[in-house]
Parts: sequence; C-alpha cells; structure tokens
Amino acid sequence: MSSSLRLLKLALPLVSEHGFTRTALANSVLHLPVPHAEPLSDSAVSALFGSGDRARKTLIHAWLDGGLESMSSTESVKDALHARLKYNEPVVSLLPEAFALLSAPESGVPPLDPLPMLKHSARIADEACHVSQDASLRLAWYTKRASLIGIYSAAELHQLTSPSTAPAFLDSLLATSNSIGSSLSEVLEFSSYVGRSWAGIIRSRGIF
Repeated sequence: MSSSLRLLKLALPLVSEHGFTRTALANSVLHLPVPHAEPLSDSAVSALFGSGDRARKTLIHAWLDGGLESMSSTESVKDALHARLKYNEPVVSLLPEAFALLSAPESGVPPLDPLPMLKHSARIADEACHVSQDASLRLAWYTKRASLIGIYSAAELHQLTSPSTAPAFLDSLLATSNSIGSSLSEVLEFSSYVGRSWAGIIRSRGIF
C-alpha cells in the first residue's frame, strides 16, 4: 500500500471532527503505528494529495470508496442500502458541502453539475446488486439498477433533512420499488429532480 493511500485511510475517521479538509489529511500522520510528532505541512499535503481543493476532493473520493466497502458484508439489497445510509450518519451534515465541491466547475461560477451525485448513487446501486448476487439479466438488470439509483438518491436526500427517519423512508421506497425508475423517461426525470434537489440544499446552506 502506498504512503498516500495509507494516510487516506487513516484520515477517514478524522472527517467527523475536521470535515473533508486538508487538516484531516494533515493529521493522518498522528495516527500511524509510530505517530509523527506533528501534522503534515501544507506543502506535504499538496505533494501527497493535490494542491488546494484537489486534496479535499481526494479525501471525499476515498470516503465514498469506504462507503462501498461498508456494504460488502451484507447479503441483500435492503441491508446493503441501509448499511450505506448508516455510513453517512457521522458526517451527514458535511455532505452538502462535499458534494458541492465535487459538483462545482473547476473555474467560474456554478451551476453545479449533478452528474457526480448520480454517479455516486449508481455505484451504490451496482454494489447492492453485487453483494446480493443479483442474477437479473439484460433489460431486467438495468431496470432494477435504475430503480435502486432512484431509491438510494431519494433516501439520501431525505437523510440530509431528517436523519432519524431516513431508514424508515428507505424501507417505504423499497416496498414500492416497482413504481420507481420503470422507464427511461422516469429515470431521466428523476435524475433532473435529484440535481435540482441537491442544488437547492447546497444553496440553502449558503455553500455558494
């Protein structure tokens, strides 16, 4: 394992305290088996993880990868999606800013790009199908995957405003999953809804 990857893993538990920040990355060396005497310098963080906000994006992507790993010990779609929502809980208040950073253009003024949020939900849907050993083929597989993208996206959006009721909301969506994402037009419409909803949450938090 490379030094940067090792430090990224050590930084993940620090996100709940320091946020998705360069500080969390700098403090990762304090948690090595033989800890450093002081955090990494800013120049060392840049060398290992990227300059400016690139380092923060590196940390966010590592945290998202950890979310997929949190689903690996489950055996059903329902358990997998619940495990992924639970993974959010320690940092749920930080997610709007994190996704705003991933969705913002490299330069200039937003609008935000909703594609990173949808890719995030798509990866979760893929992993849920994988851990449940779903054997659906061809069109049926794509229909189920589209349904799970919609379900998880809606549940995660709900979690941001009402964390305590998100698990029950997820269950209600799973119970009526046949009505979600059953056609390409509905998937596209829901994708637009997700993008607008995330943008609204980000603006309401005063992030941009």
